[in-house]
Amino acid sequence: MDEKVVTHIHSESYLEQYGTKRIDHQSLVFRTNRPVESLNGRWYFSVDPYDTGLRANWPKDSLSPYWEKGTPWDYGWDEGELVPVPSCWNTVDPKYHYYEGSAWYARRVHYQPQQPGERVFLRVGAANYDTKIFLNGAYLGYHQGGSTPFCLELTAYLQEDNLLQLCVNNERFIERLPGRNTDWFNYGGLYRDVELIRLPSSFIQQLAIYLVPDGKFSSIKVEVELNQAGQAGADEMVYLEVPELDISVKSLVTGGRGEFTVQCQPELWRPENPKLYQCFVTYREDTIEDRVGFRQIETRGTELLLNGEPIFLRGICVHEDDGELGKTTTEARIRRMFSDAQELGCNFVRLAHYPHSELAAEIADEVGILLWEELPVYWTIDFTNTETYRDAENQLLELIKRDVNRASVIIWSIGNENADTDDRLQFMRQLLHAAKKQDPTRMVAAACIVEGDRLAHDLDLIGINEYYGWYNPDFSGLTQLLKNWQPGKPVIVSETGAAALAGYHGPATEMFTEEYMARVYQRQIAITREVDYIAGFSPWILYDFRAPRRQNRFQQGYNRKGLIADDKRTRKLAFRVLQAYYRQRQAADRLPLAD
Repeated sequence: MDEKVVTHIHSESYLEQYGTKRIDHQSLVFRTNRPVESLNGRWYFSVDPYDTGLRANWPKDSLSPYWEKGTPWDYGWDEGELVPVPSCWNTVDPKYHYYEGSAWYARRVHYQPQQPGERVFLRVGAANYDTKIFLNGAYLGYHQGGSTPFCLELTAYLQEDNLLQLCVNNERFIERLPGRNTDWFNYGGLYRDVELIRLPSSFIQQLAIYLVPDGKFSSIKVEVELNQAGQAGADEMVYLEVPELDISVKSLVTGGRGEFTVQCQPELWRPENPKLYQCFVTYREDTIEDRVGFRQIETRGTELLLNGEPIFLRGICVHEDDGELGKTTTEARIRRMFSDAQELGCNFVRLAHYPHSELAAEIADEVGILLWEELPVYWTIDFTNTETYRDAENQLLELIKRDVNRASVIIWSIGNENADTDDRLQFMRQLLHAAKKQDPTRMVAAACIVEGDRLAHDLDLIGINEYYGWYNPDFSGLTQLLKNWQPGKPVIVSETGAAALAGYHGPATEMFTEEYMARVYQRQIAITREVDYIAGFSPWILYDFRAPRRQNRFQQGYNRKGLIADDKRTRKLAFRVLQAYYRQRQAADRLPLAD
């Protein structure tokens, strides 16, 4: 047998050659309202459960036509089936429903420069989980993280006609985020937009525009990071225009990074009036346009303040899960989700347990919904592994850079329901400090399992997940907990609830009936509404969603805690219970304060 073939078969160190050229937040390019060339559409697709492609370097081999190959070939990039991108392979064909492993995507890309000196970047909105990129047979790099975007410069490798190949792997490991054990479906594939971004040789790489959080509401700050080809560190002029505020200023940026402040009196963004301003930032031939809302979020004692005024977060949790599309989503589906939340009476949505589509935050800005965005630091992961932390921090920074200008996002959550160990505490504290360093304008929270979690002392506000009435049927425990607890900071009931099969009715004492679920909501509301340090309520969850761990006769592969069934239409009895509470709460919040 050929020596090359023998090596491919027997080597278990084949991944080492792909362990370099890591793609992380530092290469991310600010995208909002930039012209892009979509690579969405039909891609060739082949599963590869034994990683033969990486072992045998299929991309390099695929450049030769079959009649020139000296040995039998196991792969042809254009001999697989055609699948849509974006999509999850689990929903494309039933035979891939539970597939976990590597899969190859390939397509031709024609390239013609549009301007002298232009630079071209590949941007992938998200691919679950590990992605390796090849162009014209050459390995360019890899990205880890299943829910955040990444960018890679292609300029030096592009030809007129190109073969782009991506190997995506969604296997679960304890050292990844999330780990092996979760409570949602492990979708795989290129499930968000794939694009080319064309930029001038020097351009704006990152941009943040926000209201200075000093309580005066009278100035905005601009932070820019420049990519200066061949001129790194040179002094450059950056221009800001906000026509509606009569702002037209310039500022000198030194060393490729800079910030400046502009005095103004913007109309403040809030759910009742989600005011957005068109902002333009220019550097040389590069201009970024973004719609930005200006608001301040902070805490004062046990109160949560928006623009200096107390606010109660009337919320609900949401997963990115659709019976037809999986994790892939559309503008119409996101708008329906927010519409359903607003029908419920919500001003707040917790996007669990990973970064959702960037469209969600853009639309939330527009319709006036406050957001909690979260990292998948979920249940049991390897808190002692430095690579796990590196992965977590990178996903955090990619998320922050992606959504930094979204006024709707008020909370970065660094995790959910992790056991309180020394290693976990150190891990989470590092993440918290990284979030604060990157973005000092938002709250940092986590969803805790309540009982004595030491991390609560470090958080800006505390999320508690408690299921009294469901996993713990005795409500007296909740009453006692809330009575004895003196957190000294705002608390959000980040999860609570019960499950019911839509249409299944019976006594309020029988689990999985709509009546039982409604009774749990009634008791939860009655107890928590009397606690003054609770600043928000976001039960679990708006819609039923796929969860393979749940297999009894009522669930059959779904978590049934949704207030709405998985058809996204059928409201359960508990929907009306929570809706009535939120309407009462909203009416009370509108009453003028007594003298």
